[in-house]
Amino acid sequence: MILGELSDNELKDRLKNAGVILRTGPFIFRIKSNLEPVHRGLARLYDQFPLGDETGFVDFDVQVHTPLWRRVLHPQARFLVDGQAPFQPLPADQAFAMLEWGLNYCVYAHAHQYLIIHAAVLERNGQAVILAAPPGSGKSTLAAALACRGWRLLSDELTLIDPARNGQLVPLARPVSLKNASIDVLRRFHPSAIFGPLAHDTSKGTVSHLRPPDNSVARMDETATASHIIFPQYSPDATTCLEPLSRGQAFMQLAENTVNYSLLGEEGFTQLADRVEQCVCHHFRYSKLEEAVDVFHRLSS
Repeated sequence: MILGELSDNELKDRLKNAGVILRTGPFIFRIKSNLEPVHRGLARLYDQFPLGDETGFVDFDVQVHTPLWRRVLHPQARFLVDGQAPFQPLPADQAFAMLEWGLNYCVYAHAHQYLIIHAAVLERNGQAVILAAPPGSGKSTLAAALACRGWRLLSDELTLIDPARNGQLVPLARPVSLKNASIDVLRRFHPSAIFGPLAHDTSKGTVSHLRPPDNSVARMDETATASHIIFPQYSPDATTCLEPLSRGQAFMQLAENTVNYSLLGEEGFTQLADRVEQCVCHHFRYSKLEEAVDVFHRLSS
């Protein structure tokens, strides 16, 4: 059963009571919330995701809720995972963005069976491209554009490398987080794109999430093999340019974007080195999404 098969009232009831058991890639979350942005965001962006067994095992038990005494005066949202609050409360209208950030936190703070890179990853024709870059580089905007042009989205935020499966890339296929001007850029680029609730005045500015393609969700149990590592950089008026990068430089830059590299020790070094060795590595500058997509299509041909 998928989330979209629940009626609106059923979804609200589950969120407020027993919780919605949602599977995203290898992880199962129980999600509870009494906040309307969470209900709207899940209904709009997660309708194709499978539901888990209500009495079965869950990896993370999460809540986004407003305490009773804060529901009238300056209502706030609190995120809890297994009863603990890793973040400070936020305004209630940022609740869905908080849920997304919280789900990411659950993975990067606990899923150390994987080497976790702060990077997007997409696949086309068997070619999986890791897009690694710091915030503000245009990584998520580029990932969203590629997903809208037929690439399979594995993740816009967390690349999971599985040592137990010979370094395969494990999909999450959750919504793509976009900020500020990127939201309208993607609306113009792909007018039929579906977005979740807008969260204004967050620490990252205005945030909204793009619904992942149905095909990406349907294939979220299908791993991929990395073929390219690319470090993108959006720059206004930049000429679209793909520049070769040595594997040594790529390794150092990728290590800087790896969440649990030092924690995994020798295994982390080996997995990262093996992925770099099997990939073609580039820097990529762009300003026009259509040109950028054309370059990536040629890479995967």
